[in-house]
Amino acid sequence: MKILLTGATGYIGKRLLPLLVKQGHNIVCCVRDKTRFNPPSSLASSISVIEVDLLKKDSLSSIPVDIDTAYYLVHSMSSSGNYKSLEKESAQNFREAISKTNTRHVIYLGGIINESNLSDHLRSRKAVEDELAKGDYHFTSLRAGIIVGSGSASFEIMRDLVEKLPIMITPKWLLTKCQPIGVSDVLRFLVGCIMKEETFNRNFDIGCDDILTYKEMLLGLAEVRKLPRRIITVPVMTPRLSSYWLYFVTSTSYKLATSLVDSMKVEVVCRNNEINQILNIKPISYQEALVRAFDKIQNNEIVSSWKDSYSSSGININTSDFISVPEFGCFKDEQMRPLENRAKTLDRIWRIGGKTGWYYGNWLWKIRGYMDKLVGGVGLRRGRTNPVKISAGDALDFWRVLYADKEEGRLLLLAEMKLPGEAWLEFKMKDGKLIQTATFRPLGLWGRLYWYSVLPFHGFIFSGLINKLVKG
Repeated sequence: MKILLTGATGYIGKRLLPLLVKQGHNIVCCVRDKTRFNPPSSLASSISVIEVDLLKKDSLSSIPVDIDTAYYLVHSMSSSGNYKSLEKESAQNFREAISKTNTRHVIYLGGIINESNLSDHLRSRKAVEDELAKGDYHFTSLRAGIIVGSGSASFEIMRDLVEKLPIMITPKWLLTKCQPIGVSDVLRFLVGCIMKEETFNRNFDIGCDDILTYKEMLLGLAEVRKLPRRIITVPVMTPRLSSYWLYFVTSTSYKLATSLVDSMKVEVVCRNNEINQILNIKPISYQEALVRAFDKIQNNEIVSSWKDSYSSSGININTSDFISVPEFGCFKDEQMRPLENRAKTLDRIWRIGGKTGWYYGNWLWKIRGYMDKLVGGVGLRRGRTNPVKISAGDALDFWRVLYADKEEGRLLLLAEMKLPGEAWLEFKMKDGKLIQTATFRPLGLWGRLYWYSVLPFHGFIFSGLINKLVKG
């Protein structure tokens, strides 16, 4: 069967792709930026890739006509203030384009909707569902609440809270009930629905059997981690204050924190479990989902993470636009050292950031990250998804990976911290030497003043970094 997969670089899409290939399907991967798409080579013979921007109708003409089933796994919680209208427009463009193909079945993953007073985020998900349902094809909508899995936004935020705070003073929305679901079960439902006539033109809520408050979920995570924790809820914490609380304590962005707080005030409990019987699926418990997530983390088997999505930084760019580092009007700090051991240096570069740190002057990097957090930036808390592997599009502390080729010996990073300009950091091996280049393209006078203000620190930070990298 030929299947169109939108959101192939996203949290769910990355995990769904190998499952579909394993079942023998041919997959057309819809991505907005090919430079961010790095599927395993073992999947190459079963997939093709097209570049599509759902907000640009012309780009949708590249969708093949002979599609059988299509997945719509595209959504945004924080990349733009007017995301609701953009999400609806994307769904409309997709519906119109798919209706011109042979597609018989469209499957959508949305959010549980069982209250009239919905958050902006859930209202937008519902609007997308309504738009997709108008198409000339059979439509199935799966509605999920909190998805529990290694790398999911909800799981990572809860993990941050539990692991960092022995005592939590929390807002009253922590008493709101929800019905979580493990990411492995989400994938089972998505795969199971393919061309299943009993699911045609219907919507279903998916979740495990556990109905829990957010407080109970946090305490459950603490129990799995064997951490004694105390949570005190207070009625006086405003949504804005709650958002700031999440933003500064966890790795989330402020916009994402705002969307989450808004949604967490709304109860998300499944209406029934009819879909379980239709597909013969028995979802695992919340505790089992937690155990599986931590097993993946401990074994460095995190397939995808919300941190690698652009919503983790709030930017909305194509990384390919920044692959060529500019020369004109830029300031540069270039360091060059002979390589003592190429393999060791490569290994160090590919482990940079995250728990490994930056090898030299780590406390200064941490201060810079904290300063970035204070002005609404991402800071250093995103870390990295995998401690030893890097791919284009990955988040790496307050950088975004633009290019990574270990055999070539080149890593190029784009800064996502708050800056009066644009910044790149490049590591490149050439003629037995490591060339490390920091480039800054200033924006106006403030950009130039910024560069000169940090120039005294660059001398020893970047010099110390490259010295540590090339040490034999």
